[in-house]
Amino acid sequence: MKSFFLSLALLLSVSLFSQTTAEDIFSAKLNAKRTVKIKLPPSYGANPERKYPLLLVLDGEYLFSPFEGNLTYGNYWDDMPEVILVGINQNQERYDDSEFELKSGVPSKRGSAFFDFIGTELLPYLDKKFRIAPFRIIAGLDSTAGFLNAFLYKDMPIFGAYISMSPELANGMEERIPQRLAAMKHPVFYYQATSDGDLKKFQNQIKALDKNIQTVKNPLVNYKFDDFKGASHYSLALNAIPSALSQIFEVYRPISSIEYQEKIAILPSEHVKYLHSKYDTIQNALGIKMNVRLNDFKAIEAAILKSGDFKGFEELAQISGQQYEKTMLYDYHMGMYYEKTNEVKKAIKHYQDAFMKEEIGDLTKDMMMNKAEDLKKLLPKKGLKGGKPKDKPTEEIIEEAPVETPTTDAPVETPTEEKKTE
Repeated sequence: MKSFFLSLALLLSVSLFSQTTAEDIFSAKLNAKRTVKIKLPPSYGANPERKYPLLLVLDGEYLFSPFEGNLTYGNYWDDMPEVILVGINQNQERYDDSEFELKSGVPSKRGSAFFDFIGTELLPYLDKKFRIAPFRIIAGLDSTAGFLNAFLYKDMPIFGAYISMSPELANGMEERIPQRLAAMKHPVFYYQATSDGDLKKFQNQIKALDKNIQTVKNPLVNYKFDDFKGASHYSLALNAIPSALSQIFEVYRPISSIEYQEKIAILPSEHVKYLHSKYDTIQNALGIKMNVRLNDFKAIEAAILKSGDFKGFEELAQISGQQYEKTMLYDYHMGMYYEKTNEVKKAIKHYQDAFMKEEIGDLTKDMMMNKAEDLKKLLPKKGLKGGKPKDKPTEEIIEEAPVETPTTDAPVETPTEEKKTE
């Protein structure tokens, strides 16, 4: 009965934290209240130490839902991380909110007040109330898309990614934005989109901006441009949102068959270094610290077996021993290392130790024991002299066996249940 109530409480907690709430926040800068929609990740309540990236959506009354749907779908397949999604409802105020000076392109009058509201009131409020990672994204459409570029001009930009859909650009922004991107000293994602059905006055400026950004050589700038066919000014957002999110969160995805074949399988060694680099990039670029996925372990294991650089198993054990210390993964990796380097007794010992720990993924106690038993057959028989057994019986080695080693060159792509294990 106690476990029933515990499960019920957990379900209610997950449901509560995955719901969308609305708050009316008073802005001294605007001298008015603004309605802000907030959706916390489903795991928010169960992970009190974890921080989440922030996605701030302008025009929240109609852009919030399509972003929400794409994020939910992407997170289900572990292609996108959980984020804190916030939308500002602007309605007819969006044009005043996006007001700018014609010559400089910087926010003016009401636009300047809205700019300050976001930077000095809303974001500090959200930071204080929720666990937000340093990585923040801002998104908008036409007027608000042009407006969000103003945040690029802060000495320390408060956003690390910009989703600009069919932006209405101030005069000269085709040159100013590339200049600013070229001077960036921190990693930045910049996305913009138009379509053949977009407003002509927007298309010309957007394509000129794209041409100029293409000349930017700053390696810290991750840029993507889409020109959709058959989409109108408003419907292009349905294409642009998943494309932009895919660009920004590409590094977050599990190792795919393509990534394995093109980047990992071709390496003669240092496969674990590649794994470290991948997860360091996730942390540095997105502010997300996470355990290595089991599917990614399998990919590296397959590459190690293919190359014959078996020291990689010992290096993997250093990771699995820290991140999954209660499971048999560490002993599996060490057992594989010793087995492949012909230290059979040590391999058997680790497989046996694994039997006493928690199963994980497709690693089971039966597999560990079977592996140990198979290796014991390779040991020279003890106690035999002149073909007759000694009086003293041989000491039996009792150990376990690891999961079946990968037999394919590429990882198997499956919906990962273990993706929630962090």
